[in-house]
Amino acid sequence: PASVAEYVEYGLLGFAMSRFAGTWVGFKATADTVETSATIDLAPERRGIILPEFEFPVGGISIRTGDIWREEDTRLQRYKGFAAQAFAKANGIDRVIWDTPRPRFGIVTTGKAYADVMEALDELGITAAMASDIGLRLYKVGMPWPLEPDGIRHFCEGLEEILVIEEKREFIEHQLRWQLYNWREDVRPRIVGKQDEAGAYILNPDNELTPGMIAHVIAQRIQRFHTTDRIRAKLAFFTERAATNDAYTPPIKRPPYFCSGCPHNTSTKVPDGSRALAGIGCHIMALWMERETETFTQMGGEGVTWVGEAPFVAEPHVFTNLGDGTYFHSGLLAVRQSIAAGTNITYKILYNDAVAMTGGQKHDGELSVPQIAAQMVAEGAKKVIVLTEDMSRYAGITLPPSVRLLDRDELPVIQQECRDTPGCTVIVFDQTCAAEKRRRRKRGSFPDPARRVVINQAVCEGCGDCSVQSNCVSVEPVETEFGRKRRINQSSCNKDFSCLKGFCPSFVTIEGGELKKPAAAVIDGDALPQPTLPAPGNGFNIFVTGIGGTGVLTVSALLGMAAHLEGRASTTADMAGLAQKGGAVYSHVRIAERDTDLLSPRIIAGTADLVLACDAVVAADKAAQNLMTPDRTAVVANGDVAPTSDFVRHRDLDFRRAGVERAIRSASNPNACHFVPVDSIATALLGDAIGANILMMGHAWQQGLIPLTLASIEQAMELNGVAIAFNKRAFALGRLLAHRPDQVTAMVEAARGPAPEPLSETLDALIDRRAADLMAYQDSRLAGRYRALVARVRVVAGSIAPEGETLVAAVARSYHKLLAIKDEYEVGRLYSDGRFDAAVAAQFGGRYKRRVMLSPPIFARMDPATGRPKKYSFGPWIFPLFRLLAKGKVLRGTALDPFARNPERKAERALVTEFEASIDRVLAGLAPNNLCLATEI
Repeated sequence: PASVAEYVEYGLLGFAMSRFAGTWVGFKATADTVETSATIDLAPERRGIILPEFEFPVGGISIRTGDIWREEDTRLQRYKGFAAQAFAKANGIDRVIWDTPRPRFGIVTTGKAYADVMEALDELGITAAMASDIGLRLYKVGMPWPLEPDGIRHFCEGLEEILVIEEKREFIEHQLRWQLYNWREDVRPRIVGKQDEAGAYILNPDNELTPGMIAHVIAQRIQRFHTTDRIRAKLAFFTERAATNDAYTPPIKRPPYFCSGCPHNTSTKVPDGSRALAGIGCHIMALWMERETETFTQMGGEGVTWVGEAPFVAEPHVFTNLGDGTYFHSGLLAVRQSIAAGTNITYKILYNDAVAMTGGQKHDGELSVPQIAAQMVAEGAKKVIVLTEDMSRYAGITLPPSVRLLDRDELPVIQQECRDTPGCTVIVFDQTCAAEKRRRRKRGSFPDPARRVVINQAVCEGCGDCSVQSNCVSVEPVETEFGRKRRINQSSCNKDFSCLKGFCPSFVTIEGGELKKPAAAVIDGDALPQPTLPAPGNGFNIFVTGIGGTGVLTVSALLGMAAHLEGRASTTADMAGLAQKGGAVYSHVRIAERDTDLLSPRIIAGTADLVLACDAVVAADKAAQNLMTPDRTAVVANGDVAPTSDFVRHRDLDFRRAGVERAIRSASNPNACHFVPVDSIATALLGDAIGANILMMGHAWQQGLIPLTLASIEQAMELNGVAIAFNKRAFALGRLLAHRPDQVTAMVEAARGPAPEPLSETLDALIDRRAADLMAYQDSRLAGRYRALVARVRVVAGSIAPEGETLVAAVARSYHKLLAIKDEYEVGRLYSDGRFDAAVAAQFGGRYKRRVMLSPPIFARMDPATGRPKKYSFGPWIFPLFRLLAKGKVLRGTALDPFARNPERKAERALVTEFEASIDRVLAGLAPNNLCLATEI
């Protein structure tokens, strides 16, 4: 406030002190008047606080007008605390919610936990009247610190036990124990909170509390003196649910990960033999990416732990990741300490031009790479090097003379150089946040290169080196007849192009042109029947699950706004910590007729009416499973299970699709559980998988699973103001999918053409297709060689056990892969047989050029920094050469084969001979008890 009088206007009644225009003022306020005890302008060396004349009943402090207390005076600190307590008391900040003439059991709670407590009591059937009868008091603390003593003391009088329910640490509980410490033992109530009287944890001390967890604890504590059939039933339910949830192991998890094209995919790598220390920011996710990154500190403590550790270990050096936002906040101090201490450390200042972890805000002030570089030089760093994704952006920019500017591809060399340099060195890694690139490109404020990457799946061998090099989640698996291959998800790709470093001839860049967009699906929503909508009653609960960054929270926001537009009560609670890039995101949406029906924004265990599983993996996790029951919960789930980020590091990862679906079906209503392939439908008919979530919402609404009108949902989309027409079309498409799935299937087939040939369902089909492929690869002689060995294995395995076909299938797949190696002739054939041309033409339109990334062994040089052959870009002229190479297959393995002496080709021929010999040994000793081992071999 600008003046003392404004304290009354703001309703700040009680006792306060402030400083106006350099003058300290002490005063006391009542409801009607403000009395200023003194106003004095002191010299700076004598400036203090003039306090009003008042004697506090707590603490026995007497204050006289004219007293001058310095800031460092402990009495002043006590005064401030008592003033706050007096303020809370005078204004009823803490208050009794429920009272009883026969006090016995008390609950003290605050903040979010209070809402959860009210929801838990309602679930147990405990009303204010019942609480009065059974002796239950409820106290809501409005100011957790310092805890006002008179109100809490009065509340506690006569109680036998007090249960303190608060989030995270025992803030109120410890103050309460201290305030009641000197009470006589015969009147002092027992206090339990995070732990019970035996020291066992009953409320989570680290993570958030849920209404179900709280209801469980309340029921346990009061059943000793009061119970009902409902309380007994709920206690049994929550006990069983807690045990089931503790024992449940999700089929697969979806951890958060770096975005597609994130600069941290490259910048957080360290040389072999080195390790890095983590800090606050998105880059902390390197901790679970097998990147030799460990530990983390508070913001501004990055690398400081190494200052203390270094003198006592043999390790000579570490890298430390430091985000640019953290650097600007307080990280500079950490670098300064490392420089002062003379430790051998390299700070990688990750300049991604945004505070990305919390949603992409700008820095709190201007901060440029030249400023950071100059500051590091001035602080005394031994070396400062700037690495960038785009050298052209530094045209006309002056860096300090000692600072080198290099391309980001030089990171391996520069890191080794810094590691070998004594003292503190600094690498500024300049690459814009991928999520920010996407946002800015949509607004037209960031360059969008007319270049995309595609993979020739016929050439791809599924080795996963592209994922190793790029760490990119847009490189996705695709299951084919000839094994798991790779594809680029064009909807999520942010054009980082690091995947091109993968040592593989299947990567092609498309330069120019544009992605083909399907013709807008025309759907007459008015022609669709109107479903019978459920009534929200006293609480309709929708749980939305999905993947971070795909618009999951938009769904919850639209549902909440639609309810508001209908005059209904609604709450949403979104769980999206760490920005959840590519990780699990979920939202609680509750709708009711009246505000009083929604006591907590959280859905209590077992009470979800609908689960909108925009991602089925998250719906199969514990958080969702705990809310579902077979007699209540309907599910609409995305049948297209997106790969989890673990696939980036584990190329053969089993995504456990069957286990995910089984977990969801077993937890939900079997008559109202729907799996629909919304990603593929949205991509084919809307042009972007981002429409899948709204499509699912339309599907659920058409089935009468959402208690909101079509008009309010569409009005919410309009108020949202983003992609209005697109979202309405997606919603209408979801409605049509629910009403006429056959019609939508026909529309998808018309838009993208016939579905690819299905995988072989029988062993004969599997063998025949591979023999045919070997005919195209070489000739009938090679195909006959293949059939002969597989047939021999089939005869022997079939005579051993009926399960022998498993061994036959393993041999059929492996032997084909070894016989049909991707040599120069085969790569030429697979680029010139027309299939790849057709795939590109189906995906891209306009004028474009194709360039193939190759590393021909004839002239490819080794990169001294990586030890890998360099790759080169070959333009359209390479395709006639591919056709010529394809015809040269007749030379394969002959004396005229120019590639026969290549060490790789020699090794591949030797592998075939070794495999055939291994099969001979396996068949010689095959028995029923070693059939599984033979298959594994």
